[in-house]
Amino acid sequence: MDLALFITLFGSALRATTPLLFAALGGLFSERSGVVNIALEGIILFGALAAAVTSERLEFFILATNPDANLAWVPWVGVLAGLLVGGLIGLIHAIISIRYKADQIISGTAINLMAVGIPALILTGIYANKSSSAPTQFRLPLWGFGDFKFSPLVYLAFILVPVVWYVVFRTPFGLRLRSVGEHPEAADSVGIDVRRMRYYGVVLSGFLAGLAGAYLSVGNLNQFISNMSGGRGFIALAALIFGKWHPLGVLGATLLFGAFQAIETWLGGGKLLPQTIVQAIPFILTMLVLAGFIGKSRPPKAIAKPFEK
Repeated sequence: MDLALFITLFGSALRATTPLLFAALGGLFSERSGVVNIALEGIILFGALAAAVTSERLEFFILATNPDANLAWVPWVGVLAGLLVGGLIGLIHAIISIRYKADQIISGTAINLMAVGIPALILTGIYANKSSSAPTQFRLPLWGFGDFKFSPLVYLAFILVPVVWYVVFRTPFGLRLRSVGEHPEAADSVGIDVRRMRYYGVVLSGFLAGLAGAYLSVGNLNQFISNMSGGRGFIALAALIFGKWHPLGVLGATLLFGAFQAIETWLGGGKLLPQTIVQAIPFILTMLVLAGFIGKSRPPKAIAKPFEK
């Protein structure tokens, strides 16, 4: 393979992996605590919308009063907005699932459905269209050298892998989190607040999925586009299963999908296959690979089971 092509594909794979890695690591916190978070897809969309609209509106109002203002910092405010909105949606899912003990799959599905309708209403109210926000002048800067320049969120996603491993497997917080996902009654008997730990897990998953959305809208692009998550939340859940709810396994699974998506981009650019087939390649290949491993993965024992004190 030509070196330039390899570098291009490798860089594309890392970019494609980033939102999946954020979302899957977030899902790890939630599911290790015993709560299924199928709402990752919707949280990504809400995070992307919040990041893009916050950045664009902030630019608009600042430029209206000071046309010469330096706005390079504005996308970072958008990232913060995406993170916070993701955490808020995670909290909503946690309240429904933990406090009111509703079916976790139904709760997550409802959030995913809202992530289709609510952005359309917001976009219509602000931009008079249902499909996209206005583009911003700035997006997150690119760090690196030569052809290897990436958004700071790309570096953050990969740095989080050892951080999450350490938190989950080497800290008292991680031990408590895993215990409430495996044996909540035993954890409760030794004084661990099961519901509180589950709240922590689900809200953390919301924060990270919100970051995934912010990367898509202000880290990779400079606007929100309807349904721009493109099924990444569901692929992140599959990667979580394939990775056996372990950060290193999640990294490998998301890199696998990122590589397939890079190949899709290459094939699409070369017009070698029909566009619909090209777009389906990463999903088909990922599902084929994951299908052979799902039966070998053991989820946390108390996952999706409401806790009765």
